[in-house]
Amino acid sequence: MRSDEVIIDRGRGPEIKGTRITVYDLLDYVLEGWHPTRIAAFLRIGSRQVEAALDYVREHKPEVMREYATILERCARGNPPELQAKLDASHERFQEFVANLRQLQEPDPEARRARVAEMVAEYRKAGMPGGTNARNHVGQ
Repeated sequence: MRSDEVIIDRGRGPEIKGTRITVYDLLDYVLEGWHPTRIAAFLRIGSRQVEAALDYVREHKPEVMREYATILERCARGNPPELQAKLDASHERFQEFVANLRQLQEPDPEARRARVAEMVAEYRKAGMPGGTNARNHVGQ
């Protein structure tokens, strides 16, 4: 399998065709010393796909390593404080929602399903500006 047949770029960087796994994802494991077969098994892809990705890295090493370093720097910086505050508040709200689900005392399975669906709808509505959520697919 040639790397140009397996590696595509849909705007997120070079990735394995048919997956969302980038060559940068594989680099994390390669640099830790993982064998390609182990990487393939862990990521649930074929060994040939891993080899094609590694071929791509070898063929484009300077640009791949430059972008990989940029990605690592971005990760090390973390989130901006205003975004982190929103994420923390959202996580807290989610934890409260899960706690409420766990406290639900409804022995009838059908009534329990209906109540859980209501709770999910309320949770989604409360979390969206204007009370709407385009991804509200409960029951669909």
